[in-house]
Amino acid sequence: MKLGVYVHIPFCKQKCLYCDFVSYANKEQFEEKYIEALKKEIKEWKKQNGEVEIETIYIGGGTPSYIQSKKICEIIELLDSKRNISTTIEVNPGTITKEKIEDYKNAGINRLSIGLQSTNNELLKEIGRIHTFEDFLKTYKIARQSGFENINVDLMIGLPNQSIKDIKKSLEEITKLNPEHISVYSLIIEENTPMGKLVNSSRIKLPDEDTERNMYWYVKDYLELKGYKHYEISNFAKAGFESKHNLDCWNQNEYIGFGAGAHSYINNKRFCNISNIEKYIENIENNNIKNNILINEIQTKKSKQKEYMILGLRKIEGISIQKFKNKFNENPIMLYKYELSKLVDEELIDIDGDNIKLTNRGLDLANLVWEEFI
Repeated sequence: MKLGVYVHIPFCKQKCLYCDFVSYANKEQFEEKYIEALKKEIKEWKKQNGEVEIETIYIGGGTPSYIQSKKICEIIELLDSKRNISTTIEVNPGTITKEKIEDYKNAGINRLSIGLQSTNNELLKEIGRIHTFEDFLKTYKIARQSGFENINVDLMIGLPNQSIKDIKKSLEEITKLNPEHISVYSLIIEENTPMGKLVNSSRIKLPDEDTERNMYWYVKDYLELKGYKHYEISNFAKAGFESKHNLDCWNQNEYIGFGAGAHSYINNKRFCNISNIEKYIENIENNNIKNNILINEIQTKKSKQKEYMILGLRKIEGISIQKFKNKFNENPIMLYKYELSKLVDEELIDIDGDNIKLTNRGLDLANLVWEEFI
């Protein structure tokens, strides 16, 4: 069995105003117990599953770089990552030191994902980030000096009071540094976040939809001119530096998640751990690991095929008809004749040779495409 591994570290120094992830500020008192519970969960899983070939490791959060780096090293060691596999950790400027970065490197982590979001300090403050652009530059410099040769930088578009000029400045500053990978996400407003409440009460104003799409196309054109390949809706990479862990997810490969709120996909089953840190720890301490698991979906062949279409159409190269046939012994063109014909008529997808992929219009209206397969 080959698997990706995701490890969730839910601690944050401060929660960003737009964040709807499983992450908590002011719960540092649980750090020690949480890491012990997490390690126990990994050990138990290894005991039950024996020989598993781990293909990628991704440590996300929360803010993994907020906790002690030796804890991260203990987790990596438990996963027995001696081979040179893609091993990523998310880090935030303002929570990083030279010692931490060097510990990560020595533990076998070979890819950093740095959450910057914007080079404009005013915008960073407005969305509740704890760092400045200057903090980011220090983090980036330490990472390079410590020998990291695979770095991703996260940026965001569609932020309150953000302009195309801001985007241009951010892209100029970041491409100057020449990271191997750049992710650019649109701000999504979740109702139950502080940002959601501010938008609903009209206390802050977001760029309108047309402006946000102009930002997206500006980013795409700019990064492609700088030699970055646009390989997934929100992701750009230098040749050979695509995120292997994320590509495996979009290709519907299996992965196991450890930690509070972590998701897994194994044997056609999608499941996750409960989000509550205290409950998660308590269940593991009492040897009731099973009580942490929530089943989200047991897939039928039909639901698996539809999901494969949705995930595959996130990739810019789209879906290979032959690979679909190999996986499911069916032709997607026949299986989804009505849906595909409608999407082609609406100029949202192209079917070209072996590929089904989004058009430029489809990139703007991807939700409409995915809805056909829900």
